[in-house]
Amino acid sequence: MRRGTLYITGEAEADQLLNTQPLALLIGMLLDQQVPMEWAFIGPARLTDRLGGVLDAAEIAAMNPDDFADLVKTKPALHRYPGSMATRIQQLCQHLVDEYDCDAEAVWRGVRRGDRLFERLLALPGYGEEKAQIFVAILAKRFEKKPEGWETMAGPFADTTPRSVADIHDEESLATVRAWKKQQKAKGRTKAE
Repeated sequence: MRRGTLYITGEAEADQLLNTQPLALLIGMLLDQQVPMEWAFIGPARLTDRLGGVLDAAEIAAMNPDDFADLVKTKPALHRYPGSMATRIQQLCQHLVDEYDCDAEAVWRGVRRGDRLFERLLALPGYGEEKAQIFVAILAKRFEKKPEGWETMAGPFADTTPRSVADIHDEESLATVRAWKKQQKAKGRTKAE
């Protein structure tokens, strides 16, 4: 995987994990709901530490659900709703085991059309339309993975408005995205508007 340029967690090692480990990136995006971006995307690094330094889809999928939920719930919890997110992480990992032979990067490696990439992302457990759109934009903007038609599939997240994690590559852009999201919330609008 081409090294990415995400700058989101405030911790260099956690950002490096996101920028070099496809499974970490998929899990971070999965956790990015109903919690601050930084909290969501630092989750994979914390999970890696709790698993002994290795993030492996097959290992996570095979774990006893109660034991895995305990890892996710350990303080600091990986999410505001750690029980349901533990289930989603295991479902995501099981999908990667079943469909991609445990290879998270295979979700996008070699995909030449944006619509196909979007379909693959949308099929991931815990990924809805907006999450899939943002992930397409992350791959294009932060990893230079730009299959034909990616802009159409990323929708509003393909533009230059600093609206999502896909637009964050340094401390200044992080602050800009935070400010933009705050303005949108004050106006009663979503990040897609």
